[in-house]
Amino acid sequence: MNILGKRILIGIGGGIAVYRVAELTRLLKKSGMEVRCVMTASACEFVSPLTFEALTGETVHTELFDLTSEREMGHIQLARWADAVIIAPATSNLIARFAHGIADDLLTTIMHACDRPVLLAPAMNSSMWNSAATQQNIRTLQQRGLNITGPESGELACGESGPGRLSESRAIISALLPLLTEPDLQGQHWVINAGPTVEAWDDVRFLSNRASGMLGALLADLAVIKGAEVSLIAGPGTPETHPNVHRFNVESACQMLERCKDEAADADYFIASAAVSDFRFEHAYQGKLKRGDTSELSITMIANPDIVARIANMDKRPTKVIAFAAEAVDHIQHAKIKLSKKGVDAIIANDISNMGSESAHGWWVTESSTVPINSESKIDFAQCIIDHIMEI
Repeated sequence: MNILGKRILIGIGGGIAVYRVAELTRLLKKSGMEVRCVMTASACEFVSPLTFEALTGETVHTELFDLTSEREMGHIQLARWADAVIIAPATSNLIARFAHGIADDLLTTIMHACDRPVLLAPAMNSSMWNSAATQQNIRTLQQRGLNITGPESGELACGESGPGRLSESRAIISALLPLLTEPDLQGQHWVINAGPTVEAWDDVRFLSNRASGMLGALLADLAVIKGAEVSLIAGPGTPETHPNVHRFNVESACQMLERCKDEAADADYFIASAAVSDFRFEHAYQGKLKRGDTSELSITMIANPDIVARIANMDKRPTKVIAFAAEAVDHIQHAKIKLSKKGVDAIIANDISNMGSESAHGWWVTESSTVPINSESKIDFAQCIIDHIMEI
């Protein structure tokens, strides 16, 4: 799957959740996709089209009978331009008009002409969502092949709580990606570790690092979307993942090692993206260690297990083991040393500046080659990594 250059048309309905679609638009663009927007008249009452023009760099289409727009790109061309369509927020009114075949504005007319995958992201009051009419309309649209994500439950703009919140942007993108790809990892078991580890000093303080776990979570999401069975061993702070990912939350390096060994036995791939603490405190104190009267303190650190080396050399070794090397200088040189020392099949060398960032770049390093991975975003970086893994 290559999401770079995929063309996404966002149909924006009139609801208070419109402002959250701006973040969705930004993330889609940051992921390397082309994005164009169509706004209903009521959507324009909540947010100006200029907002989405600034985010996409494209004209926002609002009127069916705008002759200038028709000469440039009419509703048929817009429907055929897109690789997939997202409707967000999909209001009760829009859902009803889609279900009953009404075509009285630009967006509903595009839907009549659209033969591309469509993802609806509903957002409305709980009573409207739970109404018999809306539920019947949803069933009708699903029977026609449209896809639904959400809504989520929580506090609504009206002050009530219940189902009706627009799904988070990352959840919408996770639901979109399967519509753009083939499930070519079916039958494979991928094990991925992600995030930092936390090594306790006492019950209050700990040793950790700046890793966010974002890359490992993206790798897990993309692999499961492509059909793999995915086990994710996640350190503290690792972002939420696709509901089909088998997730195991851990804290320390030793906990991560034990879970990795359990999950990786006979796996097809083990991807060690976690930033594991190299050392831990020899003694972890119970309660809170007081400073007292001293101005100095001596501590003893001991080495943590090398998780990726242990997995690469276990009896029931995964078919392929992929490691990461975050370095400040001489990235490729350090990666090649680790490649031989750890007994892995490939290493992704990247810069420590990537830790905790939304962007990433690096190198794919094997015994026979070194290939730069130039990417605009972390999701693009994750996709490039999966493409390289599939090649071996």
